[in-house]
Amino acid sequence: MKNHTEVECCDIVATHEGTIQKVKSGMPADETIKELADFYKVFGDATRIRILCVLLQAEVCVCDLAELLEMTQSAISHQLRVLKQMKLVKNRREGKTVYYSLADGHIQTIISQGMEHIAE
Repeated sequence: MKNHTEVECCDIVATHEGTIQKVKSGMPADETIKELADFYKVFGDATRIRILCVLLQAEVCVCDLAELLEMTQSAISHQLRVLKQMKLVKNRREGKTVYYSLADGHIQTIISQGMEHIAE
């Protein structure tokens, strides 16, 4: 029985020049690819995903996040800084309290599509 995760290769070495040229002309710039890779790295941390899942449901302050995730405010703040640098979250001040929310609707779409993919 064959392993279904095995990668199969061509039996001959032959390139398809038309396809290669078409793909090359449509490829994003290297810098764009690096930025996209950095963007997706942010989703590689379970704590950041947990924070985003909270923010999918409500706008909350650091104190609420720390309580919900059973973490220190310092640890939460560190992760929020990363999320804010990548423009995934935004904040607003109300008196002495700073509230965090998702930066835009794209973040909800990214999380939702990821959840759908792993549920398959």
